[in-house]
Amino acid sequence: MFVEAEVWNVAHTDQGYAVLIKPLGTDAAVPIFVGQLEAQSILIGMGDIPMPRPNTHDLFLQGISKTGSTLKKVEISEIKDGIFYSTIYLDNMGNAVTLDSRPSDSIAIAVRADCPIFIAEEIIDEAGVSIHFITEKTDEANSEAENRKIELEKALEDAIKLEHYEEAAILRDQIKKLNEEIF
Repeated sequence: MFVEAEVWNVAHTDQGYAVLIKPLGTDAAVPIFVGQLEAQSILIGMGDIPMPRPNTHDLFLQGISKTGSTLKKVEISEIKDGIFYSTIYLDNMGNAVTLDSRPSDSIAIAVRADCPIFIAEEIIDEAGVSIHFITEKTDEANSEAENRKIELEKALEDAIKLEHYEEAAILRDQIKKLNEEIF
């Protein structure tokens, strides 16, 4: 059985990027780990950011349109050995067409086309986590990062007062890197 879902968030974790798929009406999310470029493409699609030239997912949607097909839905259908599988469903002039796809591509296409995303209940049972747990972990990580930033800023201020400019430059770079990770 499949349930309708949404892309709840795309998060950068210590293990890479995770697309958090949240079944509608639940407090669970399924993290699907993707590469940096795939995460970027999903975020571009979610933000409806115009690109000067079409990327692969935009080109795919143009191809669907030019052939008289319509995108009906995507399903995240299976998880085997930690690998997720998905299917794209098209209608081509009354004929059903299915395409095997990586979930990252299915999701990137679906968010651009405002197409429904469905996920198998078995996947939710196996890989779903509470969004409260995710929010708590994110809050903890942000709190730790903020505390570290305060410590670095104090050390930077001290280094400048003592005219230790090489140390100050290193601390400045650490603060900059931490800001990029937080924001």
